[in-house]
Amino acid sequence: MLAGAQLAITLCSLGLGVVSEPLIASTLTPLFHAVGLPEAAAHAVAFVIALAVVTFLHMVLGEMAPKSWAIAHPERSATLLALPFRAFTLLVRPLISALNAVSNGLLRLVKVRPREEGANPRTPEQLQHLVAESRRLGLIEANDHAVLSQALRATHADITPLIIPPGQIIAVPAAATAQQVIDACLRAQRSRLLVGSPADPAGVVHIRDAYLARKRGTDVTAAQLAYRIPALPPGTSVADAVARLRAARSQIALIRADDGATAGIVSLDDLLTTLLVPA
Repeated sequence: MLAGAQLAITLCSLGLGVVSEPLIASTLTPLFHAVGLPEAAAHAVAFVIALAVVTFLHMVLGEMAPKSWAIAHPERSATLLALPFRAFTLLVRPLISALNAVSNGLLRLVKVRPREEGANPRTPEQLQHLVAESRRLGLIEANDHAVLSQALRATHADITPLIIPPGQIIAVPAAATAQQVIDACLRAQRSRLLVGSPADPAGVVHIRDAYLARKRGTDVTAAQLAYRIPALPPGTSVADAVARLRAARSQIALIRADDGATAGIVSLDDLLTTLLVPA
């Protein structure tokens, strides 16, 4: 993506130079010639002014202003630009690969070994040291230091302390109506409840789906509104559990022991709290 951005900027610069500079220079040359400058001097001055104008516009409108907009609105800029920029990089990938090969070849000629991107990953211990040094030098605030340190410490922590055992799980029967699901959620002050037996749930139902079903007047049961939840082994790390829940687009995971028995559930909220809230 970085190589694609560099190539696009270079192409824009060359395009502006080829089209704009001759146009501006040809427009200004007669004016300077009319005020008494020799033709060669008039052309040179006009060319310098054209080059300055094009460079200024390219840097301000083409690079600095879009960069500032992207920093101020990162989500919107990423949403708008991700697909077209990815299409551009796919289109010019052969050219990027060729340029990269030439660049690596030149580096090898001067006895420099090219390093692939991401070939030198940081260990958690190195990251902890960087965070500590950043705090010591005053580069990050105390709250940021606490959050980062907690996230790094909790990455490999076990989810076992976060597991809610079956005896504490609130569930609704599989045959419960939409209204019964709503009532149960309100009593438990939860937006999601397991469906069926806590020891062997059929899935999880969201109060939003129950409200929508009641509004439509459809006669559905909790089992029909439920969606499947991923299952994790008890020894899963917090970081891995978060990644798997996000990949499954689920807020709850079922914890199953090696013998297949249900050991409980764990929620994404609890996992993120462990990662981001200092102890």
